[in-house]
Amino acid sequence: MVRAFLRNLVSGPLAVRLRRYVIVGTSTAGVQMLLLWLFVDVGEVNYLVGATVAIEITIVLTYVLNNAWTFASMQNSGWGAYFTGLLKTNVVRGTAIPIQLAVLYALVDFRDVQYLLANAVAILLSGVYRYVLDSRWTWKRT
Repeated sequence: MVRAFLRNLVSGPLAVRLRRYVIVGTSTAGVQMLLLWLFVDVGEVNYLVGATVAIEITIVLTYVLNNAWTFASMQNSGWGAYFTGLLKTNVVRGTAIPIQLAVLYALVDFRDVQYLLANAVAILLSGVYRYVLDSRWTWKRT
């Protein structure tokens, strides 16, 4: 069972979906980092407030890209399904916000890590959580 799961991570539909998820996630993480930098360094907003707003903006962008490409075979289409999926991903990713902000805060305030680097670490650490819940709930077919 474990061997089959690991093999599916390298080849098969799960591998394709996981690669696409990582590509979308990396792209939107870049957008989130840019927004965070703009809010903090240009707008002089507190880094935790800036991170919260940047995360919410990228939640919507991530959903649009993942729905269109990563999970295309089980895409939420039609107004009702699309907005239900958007609501579900907001719940999934919204529950990841405290994880991401806690890691960000701990690294910046207790380890003196630069806020952008700390945010990158926080994105990575909460990424697995988001993938598992999104793939099993947001795009689940019943």
